[in-house]
Amino acid sequence: MTRPLPEVPGVTHRFAEAGDVRLHVAVAGDGSPVVLLHSFPQHWYTWRNVIPGLAADRRVFAPDFRGAGWSDAPRTGYDTTTRVDDLLHLLDALGLERVDVVSHGWGAWAAFFLSLRAPDRVATHLALNMTHPWPARRALRTQAWRFWYTALWEIPLLGPAMLRHWPALTRFLLRRWGTTSADALEEFVADSRLPAHARAGQALNWRFVTHDIPRLRCHPGPLTVPTEILLGRHDIVIPPALPAGATPPAADLRVRILDGCGHLIPEQRPDVVVAAALSLRSRRDSVTSVTRPSDDRGPPAFLGEGTGGPRDQCGIRRPGPGWSGCRCLRW
Repeated sequence: MTRPLPEVPGVTHRFAEAGDVRLHVAVAGDGSPVVLLHSFPQHWYTWRNVIPGLAADRRVFAPDFRGAGWSDAPRTGYDTTTRVDDLLHLLDALGLERVDVVSHGWGAWAAFFLSLRAPDRVATHLALNMTHPWPARRALRTQAWRFWYTALWEIPLLGPAMLRHWPALTRFLLRRWGTTSADALEEFVADSRLPAHARAGQALNWRFVTHDIPRLRCHPGPLTVPTEILLGRHDIVIPPALPAGATPPAADLRVRILDGCGHLIPEQRPDVVVAAALSLRSRRDSVTSVTRPSDDRGPPAFLGEGTGGPRDQCGIRRPGPGWSGCRCLRW
């Protein structure tokens, strides 16, 4: 692909062979590694305001998933299992044994299953604007209408046509979700209109509906990676109500709500993302030598931002006696 790369001060670019695909990676800074995973319809540039803050102390890697940005866009491989395969191959290609992960949207969904499948490779996970993989059925039923737009993207033939020939929808959604830069907005719209990327976007949404949602009934887990979820109080796609009322088998999972934020926290509050990522790593380092009994695992803290202080618990229940996690799937 010959499109020029957007410029971010201090960022260099490289390509890595990750299994059967060649992935583009934006790189900046020095220190312990942190990997930033973007959502759809975006690419690495969604982290343009986060990278400088993290790169002051960390070595930052912001890859493009297959089918996005400057990475290869094959016709297949947009299910979560293959996307996780890509990430593991990428870590190997970059020589990264264990990393912190900061993720957003679709990238966060893949990162959760990376944490479940290869917890030895993920030190911490900060997930933005995405629920954990154990949403309650009631929450899914009552909030499913919020994903109306995916019906236009996920259907074969229709989805690629919508992304390529009706960019007004993509532009409208990104603006409504909280994209703060006109240049970034047009960059993401242009990227999603490329024929191979439009096809990839349709496949990503389709595989989620046909593959991921049915498998949630098997309750993947347990999650041992220290994890924090940041949600926007005004997120119209993943509202704070979505992770409530579930039963996550997680040793260290916290949920925090940010006032004044919608669905694009990396765009709206990059300072909070940087601070939260550094804080999560510090918290992990401070308790690395501490083992907490399993019966001390209460529901994740559900915290608000600002003067209000801690909020009520989100209603997430701990696993029942004898719970050992689902063994029927390879995520």
